Amino acid sequence: MNPFQKNESRETFFSPVSTEEVPPRPPSLPKKPPPKICGTNYPLSIVFIVVNEFCERFSYYGMKAVLTLYFLYFLHWNEDTSTSVYHAFNSLCYFTPILGAAIADSWLGKFKTIMYLSLVYVFGHVIKSLGALPILGGHTVHIFLSLVGLTLIALGTGGIKPCVAAFGGDQFENKHEKERTRYFSVFYLSINAGSLISTFITPMLRGDVQCFGDDCYALAFGVPGLLMVIALVVFSMGSKMYKKMPPEGNIVTQVVRCIWFAISNRFKNRSGDIPKRQHWLDWAAEKYPMQLIRDVKTLTRILFLYIPLPMFWALLEQQGSRWTLQATKMNCNLGFVVLQPDQMQVLNPLLVLIFIPLFDLVIYPLVSKCGINFSSLRKMAVGMILACLAFAVVAVVEIKINEKAQPQPGPQEIFLQVLNLADDEVKVTVLGDENNSLFPESIKSFQKMPHYSKLHLKTKSQDFHFHLKYHNLSVYTEHSVEEKKWYSLIIREDGESISSMMVKDAENITTNGMSAVRFVNTLHKEVSINLGTDIALTVGEDYDVSAYRTVQIGEYPAVHCKTKDDDFLLNLGLLDFGAAYLFVITNSTSQGPQAWKTEDIPANKVSIAWQLPQYVLVSAGEVMFSVTGLEFSYSQAPSSMKSVLQAAWLLTIGVGNFIVLAVAQFSGLVQWAEFVLFSCFLLLVCLIFSIMGYYYVSLKSEDIQEPAEKQIPCIQENTINLETKNTML
Repeated sequence: MNPFQKNESRETFFSPVSTEEVPPRPPSLPKKPPPKICGTNYPLSIVFIVVNEFCERFSYYGMKAVLTLYFLYFLHWNEDTSTSVYHAFNSLCYFTPILGAAIADSWLGKFKTIMYLSLVYVFGHVIKSLGALPILGGHTVHIFLSLVGLTLIALGTGGIKPCVAAFGGDQFENKHEKERTRYFSVFYLSINAGSLISTFITPMLRGDVQCFGDDCYALAFGVPGLLMVIALVVFSMGSKMYKKMPPEGNIVTQVVRCIWFAISNRFKNRSGDIPKRQHWLDWAAEKYPMQLIRDVKTLTRILFLYIPLPMFWALLEQQGSRWTLQATKMNCNLGFVVLQPDQMQVLNPLLVLIFIPLFDLVIYPLVSKCGINFSSLRKMAVGMILACLAFAVVAVVEIKINEKAQPQPGPQEIFLQVLNLADDEVKVTVLGDENNSLFPESIKSFQKMPHYSKLHLKTKSQDFHFHLKYHNLSVYTEHSVEEKKWYSLIIREDGESISSMMVKDAENITTNGMSAVRFVNTLHKEVSINLGTDIALTVGEDYDVSAYRTVQIGEYPAVHCKTKDDDFLLNLGLLDFGAAYLFVITNSTSQGPQAWKTEDIPANKVSIAWQLPQYVLVSAGEVMFSVTGLEFSYSQAPSSMKSVLQAAWLLTIGVGNFIVLAVAQFSGLVQWAEFVLFSCFLLLVCLIFSIMGYYYVSLKSEDIQEPAEKQIPCIQENTINLETKNTML
């Protein structure tokens, strides 16, 4: 006899305990079978879902591809702040899926949630694009609009993330499990196809298109916003074909309450006289239906496996931040093509598009024929190992870059170079406790210095006294300097004598993969220099020094210049990746004004092709980890909690981004050591995950769909034993 039917006094204490008492609402299925694709078992409705996902991913990844450089060069944040804000945004994008899943499951359903939050998404793109317009407000306005726009984008993209994949899975019947599995691979292909195209195009819109005299970030953000509008329109077009499952109640709240009741009930009944139960969640049987308890058991088993996963995402998500910053320090000329530093990210989706069919059609079948049981969890563990190897390669590349890079001045240090623009040699001596001659020999006129000289300061800022010996003259001069800076001491003619001026050089050795130029005008008239479309500057007369301007790399054999009464051409030669040049405009020959060229910062020597191995390894790891994990999460999830588990999967990505944020702010390590730290952490986590996966027993589809009545007898037995103990509960 069922004890819940026998004891009427319990009706006020217990919620309905069986699905028979409160039948679920039937899904709003179409009156006729949904149309299929070309006679297959694939619903036609998934075409609209896949196209929507392609456009949405184009929008998201296209905007994100240029985001780090936007922070660095438009908002003028440093590398650590840019990395931290980038990963804070990423983290928010993967925390909001919990909110989206709750809205979909308890209120609007998946379809309406996707529609409404997509509108928020579009509005966020509009604000973000406005924040990238230089003419709209000042620096504070740009920061405010950017942060508001990014917050709305995070709410939109995160809110629809758990719904779109699960909504596509809902379109399949349970008997078409093979087609549904293949759908997830196609779904992931659409993600990477959108990412592939956008990460190639938006850096071109940023760097190759000039607006307001600089990189066009507004256009690079505006085009992804337009793609999000298209995504919304395409998704709404398939509305009549979709199988729209109604919301099943606030599953997240039910799960939390069920777990809390089970824990508190077990704590109240810790007496040895009360029989133990098979599972700790069985202690919720007095209040919650058996089906819910059974689903929560499945959910907690999978969530336990998710605990180590964020570390993988902490490595994978750095492609758009640390790896892009690394690319700005490299030579992007591959011979047959010249890339923007943020375009290198295109390798990841391109390789994923290649690897998905390669793994599905070749590698996995070959492994299976060898008699190896390559389960989902084993694939994910191998993906972690590949990501570890990728970051080991990243560390090696970073060390190679540092070997070729210009050294940085430390605390109470400056780097100084002397440029002698006089007509004869000059002997330079630093006056102080020790009269140090910067160079053993006199500096010849227009002599190119091989490197900067390091000077030590007694405090953070200091006045330096210099003795300049020119012909039979001795000139004493004084200049103030600050620690950790680069300076050029420019010596110039001053009638029959000489004088000097101290100029601060470029502080940031990265110039967005472009070249930086500045000019010293020795002429007695102002010069206007045209460096290309919307790039022009004016240098005043008599040794005026211009600010740095970034220009595209390449040959500049004939740069048009003009004064108030003359036009002439300057040959600037090759402007290479990452270099900063100083050009001195002189008129010392009969051929007219000429440009004397020297390097403030040497060009990047390490080719960006060195990043190829790390992208190959991490992309292969992503295919084995992410594609497998996405399908594993859906296949193992109870039907009532698929959106919740998808949100939990995405939440691990958010936690991974938070890990990067914390390390960037508080580690204090040099960059290559930070890469090694991440690699070691993931290797340790992979070991833990492998042990956890070894003891995990995967559920089959028939186990997940098993009716709750099959579970009731063992629970009822324990409940009957508690009938006499109801005063203790």
